[in-house]
Amino acid sequence: MNIKIAIVDDNMFLINAVKEKLSFFEELNFKFSAMNGSELLIQLEGNSNLDLILMDIEMPVLNGIETTEIVKQKYPHIKIIMLTVFDNDENIFNAIKAGADGYLLKEINAKDLYNGILETLNGGAAMNPSIAMKTLKLLRNPMAIENPDDKEDIQLTQREIDVLEQLSKGLNYNKIAENLILSSGTVRKHIENIYRKLQVHNKLEAVQKAKKNNLI
Repeated sequence: MNIKIAIVDDNMFLINAVKEKLSFFEELNFKFSAMNGSELLIQLEGNSNLDLILMDIEMPVLNGIETTEIVKQKYPHIKIIMLTVFDNDENIFNAIKAGADGYLLKEINAKDLYNGILETLNGGAAMNPSIAMKTLKLLRNPMAIENPDDKEDIQLTQREIDVLEQLSKGLNYNKIAENLILSSGTVRKHIENIYRKLQVHNKLEAVQKAKKNNLI
């Protein structure tokens, strides 16, 4: 079995993280990546011989939901799993409407991602349990979709924003400390404060939530 996969994400650090998860399974064959939907569509014009796309949602130029709708119209044979940190009702609802075949969160481990890919290719709909519950809720009450314009009131200091921007580039604590002329301990303390204020547990969640709320 040779499953041909593309990854679409505007963060190369996250693309590499997903590629690493795929690399544990011989039958998962990573073909190419794209930094936004427009770049993906250009690559598909040259070669649409893919089985599945792992699609981020929030991207510049052409976001994942808009891209999914176009890909499904032009290349209906390609399965699409949304791979994102955003589990809000609006994104789930719009992704399903656009034709997404699955919806997984980026924190998923390699084995569960593999199983989700196989499930989707076999005609199922791969979803994290929390996403499945939200989907059921939306089906029961589609009027209950959250307002996507509701931004949280998160107050970060300028230095915390500086650290977040460095984190978003995939840099480690020591490199961030060097770039910002801080000690590693101070950087670690800033990151602890960032996690607490954003109510997240890791840097991936922190960066995505900060982008969602226009902090970086």
